[in-house]
Amino acid sequence: MKKARLTIFCCVGLLWVLANPNPVSGEYDYINITNPFLKKIPLAAPVFKAVSNHDKELALSIKASDLLADTFNFTGYFDILDRGKYLVDPQQTGILPSDINFGNWTVIGAELLVVGSVLIEENLIKMELRLLDTFKEQMLIGKRYRGTEENYREMIRRFCSDVISLLTGKEGIFNSKIAFVSNGSGNKELFICDFDGYSPKQFTQDKQITLFPSWSSDGKWLAYTSYKNRRPDLYIRHIKENRGIIVSKEGINTTPAWIPGKFELAATLSFSGDPEIYLLTGNGKITKRLTHNRGIDSSPTFSPDGKKMAFVSKRSGSPQIYIKDLDSGNIRRLTFHGRYNTQPNWSPVGGKILFTSMGNGSTNINMIGTDGSGPIRLTHDSGNNESPSWSPDGNLIVFSSTREGSSKIYVMTAFGTDQRRLLNIPGDQTNPKWSPRITIN
Repeated sequence: MKKARLTIFCCVGLLWVLANPNPVSGEYDYINITNPFLKKIPLAAPVFKAVSNHDKELALSIKASDLLADTFNFTGYFDILDRGKYLVDPQQTGILPSDINFGNWTVIGAELLVVGSVLIEENLIKMELRLLDTFKEQMLIGKRYRGTEENYREMIRRFCSDVISLLTGKEGIFNSKIAFVSNGSGNKELFICDFDGYSPKQFTQDKQITLFPSWSSDGKWLAYTSYKNRRPDLYIRHIKENRGIIVSKEGINTTPAWIPGKFELAATLSFSGDPEIYLLTGNGKITKRLTHNRGIDSSPTFSPDGKKMAFVSKRSGSPQIYIKDLDSGNIRRLTFHGRYNTQPNWSPVGGKILFTSMGNGSTNINMIGTDGSGPIRLTHDSGNNESPSWSPDGNLIVFSSTREGSSKIYVMTAFGTDQRRLLNIPGDQTNPKWSPRITIN
């Protein structure tokens, strides 16, 4: 969103109130995001108070509070309590801690409470949001925002991001996007949507097959394969500006993957006669050959520090995942279970690699430690599941699945729980790729 249109600003930073000037530090129980048996925090998110109580304000209060509840629910950390069980009408009370009878919330099981107010004056929105601990009866975060009505979604996402940062110690995913392939237009074109599936927009207009989107680490560039010129060429395009380059070597130019923190990427090229992985600059210049084997090598993915590369190779006879140390050149096989393992994706926080495994007539998503430990299957008995990709915080996974017939995009937690469809648009959707966090300019 352009600066001229984005007028949001925080009037109040982090507010610490009541008796303890620092109620969170060393005291608040943070969410242990590494716990596969994570207990979701019961959270109440009542409709925000409409200050002037006119129809436009009331409608926006409902829309904004619903978005906040949906955004928190998307993370998998919270159990959003049914508003039908609330004992108090938020329109009849204030949003200061002193206005709230916390017993009305603890009795229905709410451990956290988000209250807010909306005021519309001269086409400007003034929104105030507070996160409260119902048992300690104190405020954890308080923020005020001001902007136009079209900015309300950004206000909610910024507040949610601050809450997630407080409770998990990590930045949220609310400023990330997902690229994917859809044939709803009649051809396999590249689309981009928000992290939660909101606002899908077509990115390519090639009217040919487009595959394998890959985000640069700053989120400003997409690399992908397109048959726009009737051959599998590699495209490197800026997201917002009409510029980029094409790598069009003889043979295939496919499966790009950016190196974290660098304007460099790897891709599978076959101009030498055999599909091998090469290192390229962001301007498309080949700088180094990374694999040397007569079997097919493809689908690179990099460790967060960029020092290791996982990839697919048929050097053992069937497709398996291997890891190469880029400094020493040493290569070791990672997967041994299953005869067809492909599509590796290295966690942005390290330690784990997702991959797709084919067997018994179906395709499923698996996860394995980078040392080969703890292999686990994340999808079961639900069609073909492919193309797993980590969220930028390593807590969620986006993937494609045919569990409902046609291929659609789904999301789940890093433990395989809470599997749900991300968006519903015409056609088949495949090849999802989650972006890093994108800075708003």
